[in-house]
Amino acid sequence: MFDIKQLGSIIKQISEEKGISETRVLETIESAIAAAYKKDFGKKGQIIRTKFDIEKGVVKAWQIKYVIEGVDEEGYVIGPVFKDEEDKKAVAKPETGEQINEDEIKIKYSPEKHILLQEAKDIDSKLKIGDEYVVQLEEKDDFGRIAAQTAKQVIIQRLREAERDSIHDEYRSKEGELVSGLVQRREGGTVYMDIGRVVGVLLPNEQIFNDNYSINNRLRVLILRVEETNKGPAILLSRSHPKLVLKLFESEVPEISAGAVEVRGIAREAGSRSKIAVVSTQERVDPIGSLVGQKGVRVQTVINELAGEKIDIIQWDESPIKFITNAMSPAKILDLKIVDEDSRHALVEVADDQFSLAIGKGGQNVRLAAKLTGWKIDVRSPKEEIKAEETQAEPEIEEEKKAE
Repeated sequence: MFDIKQLGSIIKQISEEKGISETRVLETIESAIAAAYKKDFGKKGQIIRTKFDIEKGVVKAWQIKYVIEGVDEEGYVIGPVFKDEEDKKAVAKPETGEQINEDEIKIKYSPEKHILLQEAKDIDSKLKIGDEYVVQLEEKDDFGRIAAQTAKQVIIQRLREAERDSIHDEYRSKEGELVSGLVQRREGGTVYMDIGRVVGVLLPNEQIFNDNYSINNRLRVLILRVEETNKGPAILLSRSHPKLVLKLFESEVPEISAGAVEVRGIAREAGSRSKIAVVSTQERVDPIGSLVGQKGVRVQTVINELAGEKIDIIQWDESPIKFITNAMSPAKILDLKIVDEDSRHALVEVADDQFSLAIGKGGQNVRLAAKLTGWKIDVRSPKEEIKAEETQAEPEIEEEKKAE
């Protein structure tokens, strides 16, 4: 036998374990009890609703009938009618399961589900077409074995759905946020990480090539986005997104959270080098010094978290000439000319001994400077010249702070 009084004591426990509101758990249990009630005491076609009295440990049950205009010669409901999920499934195309247009759905009259308008008005003159006619049923406090199994199945299914919804809502609200994760396993190139209530997915293109993805290694990751799948929400993570750099600095630099320092742009080649442009909103605050920290402790913490990725902290400036000059750091610029302001094209001149530093390994320095500033940059020395296009230095502004 299934004692309904046992359910009241576990609602709170289920809520805490699953992270679902007690109201949602209670609704789930009431649906399960309705299914059990119908199984033991109801009839086919009935719509049963129940209310669980937690204090008394008893169930109040009602049968619902929908007020209809009438019935045609073939026994189908005529006029406006409520269409529940069972009605829709009953008229789904059997070969595909595809639903037909709701306006085309013909509902078979059932005395257990419908009540004619005239009959309803004889009971209550205020009832009209589409209203629910509610009939209170006898209270029950225990159910048979089959009904108990039905209730159990409904509870498991509904709680699983509720848990999925709860996880989806929780992590959707955390998109773009930083979380700590534990490497759980690897399948091919994909890494699965325990990030709390769920296992997140770190795809190969979101990883840093020199990261340590050993089992049980803890890493901080960015929640990139939440996708819905047949198996529930999939939480996609990232270690390569530029916003990860921003979030790491936000966690280390209180001046950013306080608004005294703003991050105006980030350009990143994950695992290798990043450039971050910052500006102060207060005269006495040094934006670069704030990110570097005393003896470099703040920036070093971020570098360590990013597996040794080099980070250039740049002073943002509204003047393109000054901003590009700063972005070319650590190279020293002799001269900078704006070739075409409309197409955002600039020419940088450096000394011979600064040329390779300005270009960077594989063109990386000028490429990141172009991404950070949004300008095409050509670099020239008295002996050599290299164009931004040749190092794939097309501008890609990453104004992560503005996107917040």
